[in-house]
Amino acid sequence: MTTTVRPDGEVPVPVPVLSAARPVPRPGRRRGARRQLRAGPVAYAVLVLFTAGSVLPLVWTAVAASRDNTRLAHTPPPLWFGGNLPRNLGAAWTDANLGLALLNTTLVAGSVALGTVFFCTLAGFAFAKLRFRGKNVLLTLTVGTMMVPAQLSVVPLFMLIAELGWTDRLQTVVLPTLVSAFGVFFMRQYLVEALPTELIEAARVDGANSLRVVRHVVVPVARPAMAVLGMLSFVQAWNDFFWPVIALTQDNPTVQVALTGLGRGYVPDQAVVMAGALLGTLPLLLVLALFGRHIVGGIMRGAVKG
Repeated sequence: MTTTVRPDGEVPVPVPVLSAARPVPRPGRRRGARRQLRAGPVAYAVLVLFTAGSVLPLVWTAVAASRDNTRLAHTPPPLWFGGNLPRNLGAAWTDANLGLALLNTTLVAGSVALGTVFFCTLAGFAFAKLRFRGKNVLLTLTVGTMMVPAQLSVVPLFMLIAELGWTDRLQTVVLPTLVSAFGVFFMRQYLVEALPTELIEAARVDGANSLRVVRHVVVPVARPAMAVLGMLSFVQAWNDFFWPVIALTQDNPTVQVALTGLGRGYVPDQAVVMAGALLGTLPLLLVLALFGRHIVGGIMRGAVKG
């Protein structure tokens, strides 16, 4: 409370001073929030154990690839790197024709990833936001195909490619995997929550057809999910072994098919086999190092609503 004195000497009139209201801090809630964001020693121990369990197979592959076959047969096995890594890598590269195998696998995995993202995004959008007869039945049948073992389709699929004359060609591996039931269901579930129906209706009012709606509305919203699906499809196609080893030969192999040629012989050289496995794994690690951060960032941006 303050007072002001008038020039004519009259009684000063008190003038109240209003202070800005400030919220009363709640130290208890802040301490609780900080306590939730901090990781304790148990959490760190669990993370270290999981990280060590994930990295140990890759480290052991590198250690075995740097030794010779005789040392790997000893007990206990070697626990540190040796000096034979360049020789084993060169032998694996030459014996398995890994140059051609890496090129073929890159083409196959890239084509499968692009095709899966494209077709599954369109199908997921249709199941999520479009209205048509039999939608629920078709979605149930699509998801139901995930329950069918892949081994059941090998014989008819191989008979089909033999009739088409596609044996030992890359399209034999690419075309059957361009669309996946998991990808359709994944994109459908994402678009149901992330894509507001009002955006589609506004685009329709502006005169946009279905292709323009997909290009200008669906794709910007679905980019985080598309990135995740593309990465998963690329890794799965790169590591696929069952169907490529049936449809392809050593003359035109993928990485997984080429590696089967390293283990042949009366006494397989396990060090060379490990060196080939290391060469086949390094491109995946490079892709993860280059694009993993952007994918995680896209997921976090897609999870924030505002």
